[in-house]
Amino acid sequence: MNEAIKQKSEYCLNCKLKPCKNKGCPLENDIPEFIKQVKENNLEKAYEILCKTTVLPAICGRICPHEKQCQGSCIRGIKGEPVSIGELEAYVGDYAIEHNLKIEKQIDEKLKNKKVAIVGGGPAGLTCSAFLAKCGIDVTIYERYDFLGGLLSYGIPDFRLPREVIKNSIQKILDLGINVKYNQKLGENLKLEDLTKTYDAVFLAFGANIPIKLNVQGENLKGVFGANELLEKKNHPNYNGKIVFVNGGGNVAIDAARTMKKMGAEKVIVTYRRSREQMPAEKKEIEDAIKEKIEFLYQNNIVKINGTEKVESIELIKTKLIQKEGETRLSPVNIEGSNYVLNADYVVMALGSKTEENINKLGLELTPRQYIKIEENFRTSNEKVFAGGDLAGEKKTVAWAAQNGREAAKEIIKYISK
Repeated sequence: MNEAIKQKSEYCLNCKLKPCKNKGCPLENDIPEFIKQVKENNLEKAYEILCKTTVLPAICGRICPHEKQCQGSCIRGIKGEPVSIGELEAYVGDYAIEHNLKIEKQIDEKLKNKKVAIVGGGPAGLTCSAFLAKCGIDVTIYERYDFLGGLLSYGIPDFRLPREVIKNSIQKILDLGINVKYNQKLGENLKLEDLTKTYDAVFLAFGANIPIKLNVQGENLKGVFGANELLEKKNHPNYNGKIVFVNGGGNVAIDAARTMKKMGAEKVIVTYRRSREQMPAEKKEIEDAIKEKIEFLYQNNIVKINGTEKVESIELIKTKLIQKEGETRLSPVNIEGSNYVLNADYVVMALGSKTEENINKLGLELTPRQYIKIEENFRTSNEKVFAGGDLAGEKKTVAWAAQNGREAAKEIIKYISK
């Protein structure tokens, strides 16, 4: 075993309360127990333990916000450095890929003739598929593209998540006997009513990928893009020698900024209306961006984008942070008269995403914010249709999407077992 990994596994106290599992991990992976197996050089057992709760260890071990989740809850982190949980999980996931370890099945004979359709092959859809197939259910994934992975494949740059890791992790899931139909888009060549007639249940997990706009003057000029759109379609302009502003404070903003810097932009500036301490992006990602000479303008709002046909400059206004009654998070307020203008060639919006407009044509009840409305059991207004992940307005991280997929699989099994 790698000596550094051995030392990191031995650093874990294997404490009884397990806050890393019970408080920090959305998937409730049994972190102390899998690390104990790593410590004893029993990597197959470590993988077996992880597979009880997750099917994406090589991926989550790399890209989860560990500082805010498992490692942020680690007892050792109170007075020192937390256990390197993400690195240890990725190591086990990589070992499983290298040694062709299988995700074990526990087939339930009562479920062998049941059929479930999954719409969307991202983290939620893949995880739901895996936990259904593990029980012997006939699962078919309907995917809009000609590849699986969702935001894993198109939303996270290669330098954070190698394509080979995604491909191999997905193959482990497909090896459970899952069928895939590519180039299938719901509302176009795929109808929900046909799926509900053919399958015992349907799980919707196709994400929410339409970028949210800032709604400022000039936002429709040539040279203004949505970050998700650029990362997803990889239809980038020529950044060489250009000044790029990225507006937002999450990991998508940082991923976009780092991608554009690596593609030759002369200057990349991230603007965020709150302070650095309030940025939702991972601390490590911010630090890596700074090392790569990406600049940050904290407590700044873009109020106007200038140009006749294309972007020429942006107008910003400085903000101050105030405590509003009933809110725990400080709110940014524009400082009147603090406006100033900076030259710009491109502006990239990384303010989050929303569902597609045709979601209201599915015949399902929606929330006021146009997400699919789900009950606690992930059931929609159609009893045969379940939903989770971004399109249901759930927490927007890979681990939470996977958690939705796994828990939805449990509810689907309950439903089709009746």
